[in-house]
Amino acid sequence: MAVEGLEINGIRIPPGTRMTIDLPVTRLYTHSPIAMPVQVVRGKRPGPRLFVSAAIHGDELNGVEIIRRLLKTPALNRPGRLHGTLIAVPIVNVHGFINHSRYLPDRRDLNRSFPGSGKGSLAARLADLFMVEVVNKCSHGVDLHTGGSYRTNLPHIRANLDDPETARLADAFGVPVLLNTTLRDGSLRQSAAELGIPTLLYEAGEALRFDEISIRAGVKGVVRVMRELGMLPKTRRTARRAKPVVARSSSWIRAPGSGILRPMAPLGSAVSKGGLLGVIADPFRAQEIELP
Repeated sequence: MAVEGLEINGIRIPPGTRMTIDLPVTRLYTHSPIAMPVQVVRGKRPGPRLFVSAAIHGDELNGVEIIRRLLKTPALNRPGRLHGTLIAVPIVNVHGFINHSRYLPDRRDLNRSFPGSGKGSLAARLADLFMVEVVNKCSHGVDLHTGGSYRTNLPHIRANLDDPETARLADAFGVPVLLNTTLRDGSLRQSAAELGIPTLLYEAGEALRFDEISIRAGVKGVVRVMRELGMLPKTRRTARRAKPVVARSSSWIRAPGSGILRPMAPLGSAVSKGGLLGVIADPFRAQEIELP
């Protein structure tokens, strides 16, 4: 089986090589260039092409560290053991990352701007660049996210579990919860799906914080996906993992009154219908509101 050619930003990446390619994004008014660094690890043997992206929202940091640790994995430093290609982009939204902001300077959400346009807004152009130079050249994808500011997400995968290939990779990732979610207009996941590229969205931790548990779970999850795809050798002994909870939908529980929330159920715990999630009380009165 022949190894197909691969070029990113006009640079040819031969089999058995590892390199960093800077995708030019724009220039500041000071003429300083802004680039999106892309790490490419290409095996000597043919196989899938997996993109792993982080910081599409510039304030979501866990994915940046996940990719840094992933690239230090011993197997990825021996191209002879790798089947296929890993394309890792630790910071997609470079502007937002620099400014510690979820959004781009034009206040647009990059993950609602795909597939983008080369002649559109800053967000549209960045989305188009990422699609053309990275996503279009891959067969599978993993997009790394966190919760918002002051909101922590239990490590989980969001994916179209009705697609057998996506469901297979979601199960292999090895997190406690798999959430079946519809594709949102303008999202990277939707644009990748339209190209026939199965893509997982990993959510864990909160914005502007490094969370060690979320990071470790993310690194292990991406490696497991690579093993499932045959990009890395499968381990001889596999520790038994608890079967994940598969949720077909999710919803918010809204506070019925004002006050300070005292959570009673730890993150990730199982709660029966009608069970106590928390108590809301203001600091001046004894009145308390239970959240069943």
